Amino acid sequence: MQLPQFKAATVQTSPVFLDAQATCAKAAALIREAASEGASLVVFPEVFVAAYPYWSWITDPVSCSPWFEKLVRSSILLPGPEIGTVCEAARECGVHVIIGVNERSPVSLGTLYNTMVFIGPDGAIMGRHRKLVPTWAEKMTWAPGDGSGLTVYDTAIGPLGGLACGENTNTLARFSLLAQGELVHAASYISLPVAPPDYDMAEAIKVRAMAHSFEGKVFTVVSCSTISEEIISAMEELVPDAREKLQRSNSAFSGVIGPDGRLVGEPLIDDEGIVYADIDLSRCIQPKQMHDIIGHYNRFDIFELSVDRTPRAPVTLFDPVSDGEADTESDED
Repeated sequence: MQLPQFKAATVQTSPVFLDAQATCAKAAALIREAASEGASLVVFPEVFVAAYPYWSWITDPVSCSPWFEKLVRSSILLPGPEIGTVCEAARECGVHVIIGVNERSPVSLGTLYNTMVFIGPDGAIMGRHRKLVPTWAEKMTWAPGDGSGLTVYDTAIGPLGGLACGENTNTLARFSLLAQGELVHAASYISLPVAPPDYDMAEAIKVRAMAHSFEGKVFTVVSCSTISEEIISAMEELVPDAREKLQRSNSAFSGVIGPDGRLVGEPLIDDEGIVYADIDLSRCIQPKQMHDIIGHYNRFDIFELSVDRTPRAPVTLFDPVSDGEADTESDED
């Protein structure tokens, strides 16, 4: 049995604030850079295209309402020309890409999703995952996703899945991916310096990644965004003390965790850059001999998990059958 070995790249940087096309162009350049270093997988942060709604954390809902409109205007459709720039870079370089976007509903101007897009080395969109439950203040921005995105993709680099930010604390969501054979997990985050003062965001990100890797005996690739001067300056227009709130250290962590729950290589904390790590999926075998929670180390006669992966739509339309179509059907019978 041959298991994949490959190099993963995880990006820690900021978007071009509220500019979807420019952010996708930035992502394409970073994909080419990572591919030139031998990466077969490139992971980008949560809602990298093209902003995280920090305004929801630092002011009241009425004051931040105009910023929601700005975010809607910079959101994207899937598929669409903006993500097409990223797909083309993935195809050109022959790499797998996972990138977070603000996805606009195709039928509503007022509904956004926090979406992870999975792109294959042929440049095709393999699928998407919409964040199941927006966290805390995020509920003012994003609608909840459905179970259709709880999918593990069978790829040349192994079974690949992912969750966004706080979802990596959701035990059942994580288990649903592990139970589909996930061996490579992408965890996308944003820098959150506005968390409570005693909350170390960088450490919290690392702990969650270590927990998933250790429990599932998988590799976790963590990508977190940073907060640029451009973002801080924009938020100062809204709240005078925004700079103080958005510059706290230990707010971003990006790196790779192995199936033993330990770091693979050196992570990035707060600084921008690309982290590279060599992944050998054969390293998942030995730890699973001791604890395989999706196999011999479980009691499926006692525990049962059901996951509804039905896509949810606002309406189901049934068109009437014309007389001609009805006659045709009866003739075929």
